[in-house]
Amino acid sequence: MNGWLPWLDRQGRLSGLRLGVFLLVLLPALILAAEAWTGQLGSKPWTRAVHDTGTWAVRLLLVTLAVSPLRRILDWGKLIGVRRMLGLSVLAYASAHLALYCIDLAFDWGLIVSEIVKRFYLVVGITALAGLVALGMTSTDGMIRRMGARRWQSLHNLVYPVMLLALLHFALQSKIDVTQPVLMSGLFGLLMVYRGLERLKVALTPPVLVAAALMTGLATALCETAWYAFATGASAWLVFQANGDILIYQDLASLRPGHWVALAGLAIAAVGAFRHRRADRPRRGRSPQAAGVAR
Repeated sequence: MNGWLPWLDRQGRLSGLRLGVFLLVLLPALILAAEAWTGQLGSKPWTRAVHDTGTWAVRLLLVTLAVSPLRRILDWGKLIGVRRMLGLSVLAYASAHLALYCIDLAFDWGLIVSEIVKRFYLVVGITALAGLVALGMTSTDGMIRRMGARRWQSLHNLVYPVMLLALLHFALQSKIDVTQPVLMSGLFGLLMVYRGLERLKVALTPPVLVAAALMTGLATALCETAWYAFATGASAWLVFQANGDILIYQDLASLRPGHWVALAGLAIAAVGAFRHRRADRPRRGRSPQAAGVAR
């Protein structure tokens, strides 16, 4: 029975990392429940709850995808142990997102089905949820053994198109203000750059990581510009110029998604360089030869 407890490792011992991640993924749900209990969800509480659970599902899916590249860049092998928990938390928030949507429509199944069929962004969202369900149902060790590692991996590579569908769903339902969807799209782009560099056998050295951060930040700014230009007819040049407001106003409120993506990439590069430098440094007061043969 203890094997089901998310804060225990495979040996049944308490893991500080797993416990911390479990509490963090639970925190948004607890905050939402507390706000609902105290009447702080506004005039449309169910709609607000629908939006919040959907947003956290996308955020946690992004964090789940970040586990593998960060494990390599930061040389932190234990991170892989929380990936399944993160993935199942994504499914939990996405399922709550749909359940709350049904509650908001008073479980009028005719209305629910007609809304999904009529609205493209809902079709996209349901497709993404179906993908998450398939991934969640096959996430156990038993399913890996039954399917075989190669078939299982092929199925779970669907997480990338599922992420794209989730981001599209998020952007389409956001309508005018797409700051959050653009930010998460940029961070997803950064993760895909890491994956692409790894596939090309490019070493993820600090200079490479810095270049990836800056280029992905610029690409994010251009994507934001294109979205507003095509979706709202706003001046592409004025939207792109807004990315320079931070230099004029020197206010954190002026930071655009492209800035945050670049900063996130630079932070990863800095922490990765620090961890590798520490790992390569021989222990103080001992020669590398002595450190190598010590028990």
